[in-house]
Amino acid sequence: MPLSFTRKSLAAIILAIAVFAPAAAFAKDPVYTGRFSNLAVDGYDAVAYFTESAPVKGDKAFTTDYNGAEWRFSSADNLAAFKAAPEKYAPQYGGYCAWAVSQNYTARGNPENFTVVDGKLYLNYNDEIQKRWEEDIPGFVAKADENWPGVLN
Repeated sequence: MPLSFTRKSLAAIILAIAVFAPAAAFAKDPVYTGRFSNLAVDGYDAVAYFTESAPVKGDKAFTTDYNGAEWRFSSADNLAAFKAAPEKYAPQYGGYCAWAVSQNYTARGNPENFTVVDGKLYLNYNDEIQKRWEEDIPGFVAKADENWPGVLN
């Protein structure tokens, strides 16, 4: 038996698709990985920010999946530390620029522009944005916390 729609029901279906489909289509991933990659933190070792206070490239030999992204580490010890407590080492706001999230939008987080504050890793877009971020880290963290994760939609 063929389906039949009234004009009103067809209009309601089209309206629902128009309203809800774009939100689903444009929602951002919870972990920033760039356009053509599935690497979190551009392949940098998230644990090294805490142990070496520096960005250190990860190695393909030491990887794990977490929150839909591939994470790389510079050593087996760092991989094990991350696996034991990923929420401790993963950058805040999924690795998106922390300052941008505080302004209620998203931008790429650059692994070279980082701060560790109160045991949490934050990435920023570039040197200029990091300088802005450093002018009021507590205030920007509070704003970003309010905006996260809603800013992904």
